[in-house]
Amino acid sequence: MLVENQEECWSIGMTIQLAIHHREGSFSDRWITYCELQGIQYKIVNCLDSDIIAQLRYSDFLLWHWHHGDAREQLMARDVIMAAEMMGINVFPSTLTCWHFDNKIAQKYMLEAIGAPMVPTYVFYDLKEAFGWIDQASFPKVFKLRRGAGSSNVKLAHSASDARALAERAFSSGFSPLSHYGQDALKRYRVAKERGNLLSVVKRLPRVLATIQSRRKMMGREKGYVYFQDFIAGNAFDTRVTVIGDRAFAYTRNVRPGDFRASGSGDVVYNMDRINRKCVEIAFDVTRKVGSQSMAFDFVLGEQQQPFILEVSYGFIPHLVHSCPGYWDARLNWHEGHVWPQDAILSDLLHDVARPR
Repeated sequence: MLVENQEECWSIGMTIQLAIHHREGSFSDRWITYCELQGIQYKIVNCLDSDIIAQLRYSDFLLWHWHHGDAREQLMARDVIMAAEMMGINVFPSTLTCWHFDNKIAQKYMLEAIGAPMVPTYVFYDLKEAFGWIDQASFPKVFKLRRGAGSSNVKLAHSASDARALAERAFSSGFSPLSHYGQDALKRYRVAKERGNLLSVVKRLPRVLATIQSRRKMMGREKGYVYFQDFIAGNAFDTRVTVIGDRAFAYTRNVRPGDFRASGSGDVVYNMDRINRKCVEIAFDVTRKVGSQSMAFDFVLGEQQQPFILEVSYGFIPHLVHSCPGYWDARLNWHEGHVWPQDAILSDLLHDVARPR
């Protein structure tokens, strides 16, 4: 259910003091539009300011779509969110929703703790121990960094020698968590060239490169651990299920030609007959168990078509979710129609927290 208007909010006893951290291109664009359409009062805050706690004084809600690619937000977002919750503020994303965000190691421990069907995953903090495991492991295996999205820093180790080389680097020079920015830049270059906008991209290039360099320095290099997952063969696509409250949206992503990765391929298919309903059931179950407001899951299927979770995230690409032809509720009933996920997040937050001040 979505909030129809501000009067409905007042009718459930809510005196709304809504704070939004605005970053162009984030969920906040739609949150602001939603508030203005529904007549909901809001104020813009900057969660990166030193006086953010003072800015949040007397607020009931804080909405902040913080991003894994921003080193500043990676550094302090969880701290600000925890502090806001200690003030009695209802936050999206809550601590339970985002503590594991962009940290595949944290996700491994969380999913194993609740008995979720995750692809078998192995992490080592000692090179000798990693070598010992590699020497007895079967291959191929998938190497990942704990940070990164869209299949960035994901490599297939075809053999023990491949795995040993990756492990040696992981415990020496390490890896840049922002290497995918170069891939993004190349993709933008190709698109701009096709559209005849190449000059504008070239003009922005020095600023973009300076930003990438600055973020790399702030975020440092990933090293001191090595992370592998079993390779689940035979998947022509993966399944992305995004749970928001009691709604589950789903689509599939075809594997890139000549590759083993689907995430980041951009080849999205909205064919609900492709969706294994067990993926939807598992997604609802995990989201409930961990107490998350929203959670996006990447699934692959085993030999018996059993779903395995690759990784999870509180964030997602909104227009891909909005393009879904409908959603399942928690009882797996289908509801036809497009929904803006940002609207669903804000509506859930308003309905869920009619608490006395």
